[in-house]
Amino acid sequence: MTSQFPQDSEVTFQNPEYEMTMMNALWFRILRTVYRKEPITGFILTAGAMNVAIGGIDQSTSLVIFGLSTVTIALALRWWHLSHRPAPMKVSTESSRRAPMRALPERSSRPSLPTLSIPKD
Repeated sequence: MTSQFPQDSEVTFQNPEYEMTMMNALWFRILRTVYRKEPITGFILTAGAMNVAIGGIDQSTSLVIFGLSTVTIALALRWWHLSHRPAPMKVSTESSRRAPMRALPERSSRPSLPTLSIPKD
């Protein structure tokens, strides 16, 4: 009995448009994640990567070196920033059992204001 669906070994993606679309979607997802987490470092990293790409296409060695140094600086900046983060606070069960602290007292020491009434004519 033959299956109407192809087996995993039979599926090949020979369509270059499909591959390009998948690469664009993956690239967009990576850029979006980087920019949301670290917008400044992500911008520097993207600018350096574009310098490397443009320098590689134009065969400009100085632009490639500048781009690689920019990417290296951005990665070092991100590593330094991540290594100097404060440790996350652990929530203990004891602190959740205590009564909550209030900024204001539950009852005011001032007398309450009288209710406003609008006179009818």
